[in-house]
Amino acid sequence: MSTSSDMQSLMNRYGIVGRNEALREALATAVLVAPTDLSVLIQGESGVGKEVIPRIIHDHSKRRGKTYIAINCGSIPEGTIDSELFGHEKGAFTSAIGEHEGYFGAADGGTLFLDEVGELPLSTQARLLRVLETGEYLRVGSSTPRKTNVRIVAATNVDIPNAIKQGRFREDLYYRLCTINIKVPPLRKRQGDAVLLFKKFALDTANRYNIPEPIRLTPEAEEVVNSYKWPGNIRQLRNITEQLSILSESRSITPELLAKYGITPNSDTDTGIATIEGSNSGTQHDYEQEIKILAHAVFELRSEVQELKEKLQGHNWSQAAASTTLPAPLPPQKKAPHAPADELDIPTAEEIVDDDTLNIGDMEKRNILLALQRNHYKRKLAAEELGISERTLYRKIKAYGIDE
Repeated sequence: MSTSSDMQSLMNRYGIVGRNEALREALATAVLVAPTDLSVLIQGESGVGKEVIPRIIHDHSKRRGKTYIAINCGSIPEGTIDSELFGHEKGAFTSAIGEHEGYFGAADGGTLFLDEVGELPLSTQARLLRVLETGEYLRVGSSTPRKTNVRIVAATNVDIPNAIKQGRFREDLYYRLCTINIKVPPLRKRQGDAVLLFKKFALDTANRYNIPEPIRLTPEAEEVVNSYKWPGNIRQLRNITEQLSILSESRSITPELLAKYGITPNSDTDTGIATIEGSNSGTQHDYEQEIKILAHAVFELRSEVQELKEKLQGHNWSQAAASTTLPAPLPPQKKAPHAPADELDIPTAEEIVDDDTLNIGDMEKRNILLALQRNHYKRKLAAEELGISERTLYRKIKAYGIDE
C-alpha cells in the first residue's frame, strides 16, 4: 500500500491488530491483487485469521457489488460436496427431488472463497481444475456444460507439496490455484502482537456483554502471553480472553490466573488443545504418527494374545475339570441389532497370532468394523472412539469397502 496510514486504515476497517511485518505484507498483497481476476491461495495454520484476506480481496475488486460466498470444504461430507459446489439435476440421486444451483452458479459474477481446499476429494479437485481453466462445470447428473464467471480464492492449513507427494492433492490444481500465494504468519511469530490482540478481545468482550471494566494483563502476565506458543493461534487467544473476561472475578490478570487456563511460559501443550503442527512441516496431518500408533497397537495385541495362548497351552485341563464344579450356564443374551462378528470377518485370537501376513491396513479395517459394531453403526460415535474425524472415517469406510 502507498502509505502506512493507508495500511492502518485498512486494518482498522477489518478489525486487524498487529505490528508484524509479514502480516502487513500479506494484507498489502491482498489489496494489490484484488483488482485482477487471478486465483489466490492463502496458506497458514489453523486459527491465524486467513478468512479476512479473501474478504479484503473481494471488497477491493471490481466484483465488490456482487455475491461473496465463503465455503468450508472440510465440513461438507464427501458424498455431497460435488452437489453443493456444482449443483445437481432433478433425479441425479435418490434425494435429488429438485434442481440445485450449487455455489458456483450462485456466485456467478462474484467471489467464491474455498476454505480448507486441501480437504477436497480428488474427484472434486478434477472438477475444480476444469472450472479454473475453462470457466465451465457440470452439474451432478447432467452432461450439459454450464458457464460461470467466479473469482476463486482458496485457503488451506495443509502442507500442499507434501499432500501432492502422498497423492492426496493434484499438482496441476495446486499451480492453478497458487497464481498468487499469500502466507499468513502464525501468532507465535508475531512478536508482541499477542498482547495487543488480548487487549482488543478484552475490550470487545466487555462491550458485547456490558461488562463495566475490561480485564487487563499485569506486566508479568504480558510476558507470559508473549512467550506462550499459542498452538491454536488467534482463535485460541480469543477464547482464552473471553473466558477470563466472563469467569475471572479480578479484572487484573496475573500469571497465576493464566496458568489455570494452561497458559504458561514457553509452553504450548498445557491447554490440551490439539494442534496439527508437525515437527517439520508445520501444518500437515501427521499420518506417519497415526501409522505408528496402529503398528504399536498391533504389536501389543499380538503380545497379549501370545501370552494368553501360552497360558492356555500350559494349563492342565483334565485335572482342572475333575476338581472344578462348572457354573450354571448363562441365560441367552439378546442379539444386538447389527451383524454378528463372524459376518464381519473379525479374526480369532489364534488367527491373529498365526497370521504372519496381517498388515496395518487389515488391522485398521478390523478396528473400524469393531468400532462401528460397538456403536451400532453410528459413524459419529465410532469416529470419536477411533480418535479421527467423521469425514476421515467416511473416507476409510469407502476405501476399505465396508458395508454398513
